[in-house]
Amino acid sequence: MTAEALSKVIVKGMEEKKASDILVMDLRKIKNTVTDFFVICSGNSDTQVEAISKSIEEEVHKAGDSPAWRVEGKSNGQWILMDYVNVVAHIFLKDQREFYGLEELWGDAKTTRIK
Repeated sequence: MTAEALSKVIVKGMEEKKASDILVMDLRKIKNTVTDFFVICSGNSDTQVEAISKSIEEEVHKAGDSPAWRVEGKSNGQWILMDYVNVVAHIFLKDQREFYGLEELWGDAKTTRIK
């Protein structure tokens, strides 16, 4: 599956659990990036953040792609990072998302706001 197609599957997983402020960042034209896409969303509680990550896992599995190469942050539920190598999903509690400001750090990326 292409990175672009995988990013769409990840967005679907986020939408299934009512994630808010979904943003797809295309990093392919930026030098020295570690991945092709960031897909970022917010959840309202640690329970919702966890549910979103499970939904992403399910949608990726249904689409026939491999599980995430690495998953970080499930123990605290404030920021879960799911690394699919060419696509990295970031699921934040709203205040954590504002604090880390990934959108600003990667401001040169082409962004697509989903909702």
